[in-house]
Amino acid sequence: MKLDDIVISRAIIENWSKDLVEYLEVDVAIVGGGPAGLTAAYYLAKKGVKAVLYERKLSIGGGMWGGGMMYNKCVFQEASKPILDEFKIRYEEYQPGYFITDSLETVSALCLETIRAGARIFNLISVEDVMIREEGVTGLVLNWSAVDIAKLHVDPLTIRSKYVVDASGHAAEVAKIITRKIGKALFTATGDLMGENPMWAEAGEHAIVENTKEIYSGVYVAGMACNAVFGGPRMGPIFGGMLLSGKKIAELLLAKLKGSSN
Repeated sequence: MKLDDIVISRAIIENWSKDLVEYLEVDVAIVGGGPAGLTAAYYLAKKGVKAVLYERKLSIGGGMWGGGMMYNKCVFQEASKPILDEFKIRYEEYQPGYFITDSLETVSALCLETIRAGARIFNLISVEDVMIREEGVTGLVLNWSAVDIAKLHVDPLTIRSKYVVDASGHAAEVAKIITRKIGKALFTATGDLMGENPMWAEAGEHAIVENTKEIYSGVYVAGMACNAVFGGPRMGPIFGGMLLSGKKIAELLLAKLKGSSN
């Protein structure tokens, strides 16, 4: 069969555009494709929730690709083993309570199973603003990451979402947008981002799950952004808390969505 270059281009443009239009209105929009965001998208999509994830970089996975200081191994604790099993991620017990995985396999499995569960992932897209109405945040304002990097004056597009998850890691990008645009209105002690505390794996892993919750009307936080918003320690190259946070936020939102449909 003879290949036509224009047919190839048309196939890409038509199908990608179809996906974009289909996800202009969703149940949950997740900002950030790290381990917490991917896990949240997986558990939401698995239950039939229309979930979309936006990642500003070319690749998803956040900092997990590099493990610790570019040694591409990841450490997980006992509590996260059921999630590793669900994603079919292989691990070995290094010492009692410490389980190690290959970071490349881990990210690849998270991405593959999340897409197969029905979530839609768009990479190379940045969130530059939120839509706020009387009831709270009702959607996201999107643009190409390349537009942001090049500092081009190109107007964005918007999507509507019942709920938004800030899983943007240390940057806590959605939380920062809210405080920049409307002031100190977050559900924190100060109304502002509290900022990360120094690294402490034990405390950080507990705090990240505890801080996985609503931060503004319609907006929830997952992953490292939790501790950036609420002032918990960073935890370094141990990733169990990320997976547990992603699962917890999915469970919270599933309950919210179920309650709103009754």
